[in-house]
Amino acid sequence: MLAIRLIERKRDGGRIDPGEWRALLGAYIAGHVPDYQMAAFLMAVFFRGLDREETSALTDAMLRSGGTLDLHGIPAPRIDKHSTGGVGDKVSLVLAPLVASMGIVVPMMSGRGLGHTGGTLDKLDAIPGFRSDLSLAAARDQLERIGCALLGQSGEIAPVDRKLYALRDATATVEAIPLIAASIMSKKLAEGLTGLVLDVKRGSGSFLQTLERGLELADVMISLGAARGCPVVALITAMDRPLGRACGNALEMEEAIHALRGEGPADLMEVTYALAAEMLMLGGLANDRGDAKAKLELAIASGQAAEKFQEIIEAQGGNPAVVDDPALLPQAEAIELYRAPRRGLVAQIEPRAVGRGITALGGGRTRMEDSVDPAVGFVITAKPGDWVEAGEAVATVFARDEAGLRAGAAALREAICIADEAEPPLPLISHRVTELGAESYDTE
Repeated sequence: MLAIRLIERKRDGGRIDPGEWRALLGAYIAGHVPDYQMAAFLMAVFFRGLDREETSALTDAMLRSGGTLDLHGIPAPRIDKHSTGGVGDKVSLVLAPLVASMGIVVPMMSGRGLGHTGGTLDKLDAIPGFRSDLSLAAARDQLERIGCALLGQSGEIAPVDRKLYALRDATATVEAIPLIAASIMSKKLAEGLTGLVLDVKRGSGSFLQTLERGLELADVMISLGAARGCPVVALITAMDRPLGRACGNALEMEEAIHALRGEGPADLMEVTYALAAEMLMLGGLANDRGDAKAKLELAIASGQAAEKFQEIIEAQGGNPAVVDDPALLPQAEAIELYRAPRRGLVAQIEPRAVGRGITALGGGRTRMEDSVDPAVGFVITAKPGDWVEAGEAVATVFARDEAGLRAGAAALREAICIADEAEPPLPLISHRVTELGAESYDTE
């Protein structure tokens, strides 16, 4: 009767008390509340929303549903970064070893791709032998030894979130801001952090497409962190086009390796340096953004960031030689250039269409249990605003076979729009958000 009573109350705009959140989620994880009732409750939340106290109580109930990563005995700053998801977003693969190489402890818990967005764990899976299924004890040991662990959400941390996320995806309730905030923060707070940096995406390829919705989500998560002694800083970044050039698991891993060696695309490096700078400042290792960037660039140029990535890979069972030879990553069987159908300006590269194209090639999933082909995807060399001639190569399709090449070309025809005129793309980084509020981001 508890579930029915709470569904009715939230449907009618009422509030859920902290004790009721704990009881509801406890009953759900124990199997006493069926998925169809929880789905009805999630839809009621989607339409009626949650106030700040309800969101806080939901976060606590999710956090307490499992164990935590006790890092309080580690004296170094413990800071993670989280992205709300996009296409071509391989920032975590560069940022985690880069920041860890400078003395910040980075317990980076990531997820798998679903729908049109990519997942960090799928990209890591492209490394032969790499394991992200670390226990909390193993993760803590690795963090003490080398300062970084790249792990997935185990059944030990916020187990109710795993069930709720899959149900939210299946019931089209992913975009509810209180549910997003509670899901993210329950996992991050379980990591024993001293600080958190958020990459909140805006634009057509993000879950929250408008600036206003992105700022609202950032504000909620910053408040949740502040109330629990974890300072949070958010940057609002663009996802109206893919980030970097590579889109697809092994291709993105290769691009991340090149970035760690100082050969990354400019847009990828700008976002990576901006987020990493916030981590250094939160950890007290840099005085300001300029100081932080100079130190980060030195860590790349000296090779220490790439060496740290090799150390992480080896610790988690992977082959560290991929950092020196990315050809050891899975390779596509069929490769073909995609050429501009006409001359003009690249007006748009639609991220959702690119993401759907990767799924059509076999490199993404529509259900959590789907397997993925790590080798397939796209490398898109054109950027919005570029002038291209008819027949000029603007992208490359990486596929399993001829049918995949055709599917990839069809996806790129949908994604890449060439016109006589083009609107300017969104600023790559538009806002910085803290407890004090939001301010325009100065790229200088």
